[in-house]
Amino acid sequence: METLGLYIHVPFCLKKCPYCDFYSVHLNSDLLNRYLESLKNELINWAKKLKSNEQDSKIIDTIYFGGGTPNLLGHENIAKVLDLIRENFNVRNEKNLEVTLEVNPTKFDEIDFEALRKIGVNRLSIGMQSSDDEELKLLGRMHSKKAVSYTVKNAQKVGFDNISLDLMLCTPKQTKESLKRTIDFCESLKVQHISAYLLKIERGTNYYLNRDKLDLKNDDMQSEFYLFACNELEKRGFIQYEISNFSKPGFQSKHNLKYWNVENYLGIGPSAHSFLDGKRFFYERDLKKFIEDPKTIEDGIGGDIEEYVMLRLRLNEGLKNSNFYNRFKINVPASYIEKARVYEKYGLTKVSDNGFHLTKKGFLVSNELIANIYNF
Repeated sequence: METLGLYIHVPFCLKKCPYCDFYSVHLNSDLLNRYLESLKNELINWAKKLKSNEQDSKIIDTIYFGGGTPNLLGHENIAKVLDLIRENFNVRNEKNLEVTLEVNPTKFDEIDFEALRKIGVNRLSIGMQSSDDEELKLLGRMHSKKAVSYTVKNAQKVGFDNISLDLMLCTPKQTKESLKRTIDFCESLKVQHISAYLLKIERGTNYYLNRDKLDLKNDDMQSEFYLFACNELEKRGFIQYEISNFSKPGFQSKHNLKYWNVENYLGIGPSAHSFLDGKRFFYERDLKKFIEDPKTIEDGIGGDIEEYVMLRLRLNEGLKNSNFYNRFKINVPASYIEKARVYEKYGLTKVSDNGFHLTKKGFLVSNELIANIYNF
């Protein structure tokens, strides 16, 4: 049976962070209600489309609420959305269903974690970024180190045992010492997953407009910080399984693995992207359009060898000949292996009898490596 991941984009924030390029608008009750009505209609319409195309054999096995700040929906609205999904889509195995909710840390009891557990949310992704209060302030975050601890412990009290923390690398004023303290803090909270991202200055953000005034790390320093974080996390039992993702054994994000394994996923909401039966499409980054006339825009064919190579080499597992053959009915081309062997001499790749993967150093120059290996 084929599986399908479902992504729900919640485009609301209380405040826009200066580095953030994800689509969001300021929360207000009228927009929220209109968004929820459109989301409901789109979910029902997509369920009908899948069934009319005789595709309802695809079993929903992951649901991911991303944003924005999805916890702003409140547990009652999240419950309604989950009920709607269960009623209209093929959700057969609740035991194996991964339901992730992104939340922002808070020192107040704004999030009813017990209610979230009861409605089926079983994984949390918490936007920590740093445990240093000065660094958080420079990032425009509204929370503190204490709020992160409070949020994680409140969730754990009611039974959440699959929690991820976001960690940002090379932020203004961050040092290796402060980064190590943040990693120590993550370990002390006994979470199961860390997403560690290098700060990227995106066009259209406040950081981009003020980039000349920011204390940013150069390329060499970024490499140092990245490798330092990888090593420190692995010392603490967080195994790297993707360029930016680390987990305790068995706690990889099932939903995000769908992206890198080029598996089916359906995204609903403004700016949400999808890959379904070899086709890519997306909703515009426009809440008004999503509310008034929600339509998807075709984004071409996906899942070919080029895309598979590009995405699989983001994973620590890399390109495996057995997986490659099962998908394309050919072995990993000898030219790929030959080029990977050349880079192996420089510590950028690792070749085995069943394929090859990029090393930590290789991940730092992954775009260039992948382009050269595939000969884009």
